Amino acid sequence: MSPLGIGLLVIVVLLLVLLAGVPVAFALGGVALLFMVVFEGPGALSSGIAETYFGSLHGFALLSIPMFVLMGAAVASSRAGPDLYEALDRWLERVPGGLLISNLGACAIFAALSGSSPATCAAIGKMGIPEMRKRGYPAGLAAGAIGAGGTLGILIPPSITMIVYGIATETSIGRLFIAGLLPGLMLTGLFMAWALFHAHRSGLRLHGERRFSMRERFAALPHVLPFLLIIALVLWALYGGVATPSEAAGVGAVGCVLLAAVIYRMWRPASLWRLLRDSTRESIMILMIIAGAGLFSYMMSRLFITQSLAEWIGTLEVNRWLLMAWVNLFLLIAGFFLPPVAVILMTAPTLLPIITGAGFDPIWFAVVLTINMEIGLITPPVGLNLYVLNSIAPDVRLSTILWGALPFMLCMVAGIVLLCLFPTIATWLPDMLMGPRGT
Repeated sequence: MSPLGIGLLVIVVLLLVLLAGVPVAFALGGVALLFMVVFEGPGALSSGIAETYFGSLHGFALLSIPMFVLMGAAVASSRAGPDLYEALDRWLERVPGGLLISNLGACAIFAALSGSSPATCAAIGKMGIPEMRKRGYPAGLAAGAIGAGGTLGILIPPSITMIVYGIATETSIGRLFIAGLLPGLMLTGLFMAWALFHAHRSGLRLHGERRFSMRERFAALPHVLPFLLIIALVLWALYGGVATPSEAAGVGAVGCVLLAAVIYRMWRPASLWRLLRDSTRESIMILMIIAGAGLFSYMMSRLFITQSLAEWIGTLEVNRWLLMAWVNLFLLIAGFFLPPVAVILMTAPTLLPIITGAGFDPIWFAVVLTINMEIGLITPPVGLNLYVLNSIAPDVRLSTILWGALPFMLCMVAGIVLLCLFPTIATWLPDMLMGPRGT
C-alpha cells in the first residue's frame, strides 16, 4: 500500500476510535502503535518509541502550560468572572444592547485571565445567561453570544493553544502571543458590532435595565483591577523581553492564586485543594495529548506519510489562495471532531512546510488556524462550549444555542477573510515589538 493510502487508512481508523469514545491521548498513541506494528512488525516497538513518547514532554517551554492552567483555574474558581461581568454591565448600561455587549467584553477580558474557552463560558455564562434572559434577551442569543465570546480564550494571550503550536512547530511562543492580540481584539469588535446592529434592528435597548450612579460604577472596580494588573504584568514581562513564557506564566499563576486567596478568601485548605486538583487534571490531560500526538507524528513520519503528502501537494499546480481555502476547510472539519490541542498537534507539523512553501507566514497561519479551532468549539459534535452552556441552561436546546451562535461564527469567518486581505493584522505587532524575524 502506498504511503498516501496508509495515511487515509490512519485517518479513518483514528476517527472510528475517537467516535467509540476513546480519550484523545490514548487514541493517538494507540493508533500510532497499531500501524507501526502492522506495517513494520513487532520489532518497531523497540525502536525509539519510549524516547519519542517521553521526549515529547521534555522542554522548558512545556512548563508554561501547567502554570497558565493554574492561573486560569485560580480565576475561574473565584468570583472574578461575575465581578468582571457586573463591572462592565454598570459601565455599559446605556448602550443599546449593553448587557449583550458587556457579556462579550467580560468574555474577552476573562479569556486573557484564564486562557480557557470552557472556563470562560462557565464563569461568565452562569451569571450572564440568566440575567439576559430575565431582561428579555432571547435564550439562543444569550447563550450563543457567551459561547462565541468564550472561544476568545484560545486566541487572546496568554493562550495555551498558541503554546502548543509553538512547541509543535518550534516557533517563538512570545511572538505567537503578541500575534494573537490584535486579531483577538478584532474578533471582539466584530462580535460587539453585530450585537449593536442586532440590538438596533430588534429593539433590544434597555428594557428596564437598571441605572447606576457613578459611585456604583466605581464601586465595582476594586475586585476587577487587581486581576487586570496581573494580565498587564504578564504581557509586559513577555513583550518586554523581561521573562520567558514559562517564567511569566509562573508569575501570573502565583499572582492570581494570591489574589484569589486575599480578595475572595480562597485560602482555606479545601479551596486550595480543589484548585490544585482541577488544574493538575487539566494539565495532565493536555500533556498526555502532547505525548500521544508526538508518537502519532513519529509514526506518520516513519511510514513516510507526512513526506508523501507534502510532496503530493507540492506537485499540485494550484493558486496559493485556493490551497489556503482547502486548508481552512480541512481545519474547520477537523475542529468539528477534535479539541483544538489535538488538531494543532496532529496537523501543524505536517501543514507548516506546505504553508511556508506557498509563501505564507507561519505566525499568521497560527492565528488563522486558531480562529478555525474557535469555530469548532461552538459546533457539534464535539463543540465543548455548547455542552458547557447547555449544562448552565439545561432548558435551552443545543440547536437553539447553535442558531444563536451562528452569526458569531460568520463574524469569525469574516475575521479569517480580513486576515487574508490584511495579514499585517497578525504580523505587525510582533515585528514592531520584537523586531522582524531573522534580524
